[in-house]
This record gives sequence, structure tokens and C-alpha cells, in this order.
Amino acid sequence: MAAIYKINDDFYDESFILIALHTTLDDYALVYGLNQSIKSKFKRAKKNFNLAENKSFPIFEWEDEFHDMYWVLVANHSSEQEVISNNDLFKDESTYTKPRLIPEYKDVDYLLKIETEKDFDTNSLIKNILMLPRIMAAYEISTEKLKSKNNLIF
Repeated sequence: MAAIYKINDDFYDESFILIALHTTLDDYALVYGLNQSIKSKFKRAKKNFNLAENKSFPIFEWEDEFHDMYWVLVANHSSEQEVISNNDLFKDESTYTKPRLIPEYKDVDYLLKIETEKDFDTNSLIKNILMLPRIMAAYEISTEKLKSKNNLIF
């Protein structure tokens, strides 16, 4: 008789803070601004975060060993376009979509994930982020109600 193992939904129960960023900045310009304003040390990861085929997301990381925190900045939209074939009047025309990491928040440009076990003042961080030019909005996303929470396992 073979053993059956089941994985609980509580398997990934790591505490993290998720901040949504709305901006027109490119990823490298946003990282430069964050490194200057909040004194972070984000660096581009060697590889993009691949969620699935044609779903690759640029990712920047910073391990803050002094405060025992791990920071990740990831684009919410894929760097690759997905081709959709049509079976209608325009079947010879190609249609492209940009897959999202968190589809529930399709208007969000970037996600800032902060993994920490300590209490963290997100309000002051958001105020510092909003001081950057061309940042339209920054706010915290409640992770308890997030349907695609598993997409944030890096």
C-alpha cells in the first residue's frame, strides 16, 4: 500500500508585507530611486522570476542582514508578451496580452515584498516611497484575502 501525502494550504505561512506601487518609471529607475530614498541596496537578480511559460517577471532583491529582512521588488506585468490566436474575423492578426503576477491587481505596476518576523512601520516606508518623482500611488495590500498568494513564493 502506497503512502499518501497531502499538502495543507497553510504550507506557506511566512509573514510578509506587500506594497503595491503605481508608477511610470522603468524598473532600473525605480530601483535607483528606492536605493537613494530608503537607503536600500536592491540588485537585479541574475534570472527573471519565471512563473510559467511566457510569464517572466523582472526581479530585484536585497537581503538586509542588519535588520533580518528580505526585500523583493518585482514587476507585476510580464516582460514577455503572450500571443493569443483568434478564430474570428481577424484570425490572421496577432493579439498580445501581458500576463500579470497578481491578476487581482492588474493596475499595479510593481510589488514590493518585505519578509520579516518583526514589527515594521509600513506607513513611514510608504511616505518615503511617495516622495519619489513619478510615483502615483503606494499602498499596502492585505495578503489574507489575496487569491494568487502562491505566485509570490520566490
